[in-house]
Amino acid sequence: MRFEHLIEINSPSLAMQMAAATFTREQLWRGLMAKVQTPERFPLGPERSECDEVAPGLFSRTLHFGQLQMQDKVVAAELDSLVFTPQAMPEVTPIRLTIRIEEPQAQQMVLRFVYEALAELSAEEALYNGYRHSAWLANDRDMVRTLREWLAEGQL
Repeated sequence: MRFEHLIEINSPSLAMQMAAATFTREQLWRGLMAKVQTPERFPLGPERSECDEVAPGLFSRTLHFGQLQMQDKVVAAELDSLVFTPQAMPEVTPIRLTIRIEEPQAQQMVLRFVYEALAELSAEEALYNGYRHSAWLANDRDMVRTLREWLAEGQL
């Protein structure tokens, strides 16, 4: 299973530039790193988290959602991409998320989100793919909306 989508961050359209503040790549990166280091600040984030940088650009995290704990590793290629790889859990296929900053043309910046199953999905899990895709897209849009708020407030 692979699901991919783009969210435009900066647009070459003058009308869009007037409607939304323009990010620098560094500001966007700081926001994405907040998603790694303090994910509880985002909508639908965990209640709390622990994040340790175990090597340069490699983070080990524990995310707490009530009684559920999830562990993952995050590889950060500075100003370029993040790769979130969850630890396997019983009866759930781990899904890796890659977020990449791309600049397809002058004055345009997008985030590419790629979700990939690390093993074959069970028939039962596959039934929920449509719901997963919708939830991931909504969550990623909420993350970008939060980053835009932080940018407007001077927090990036």
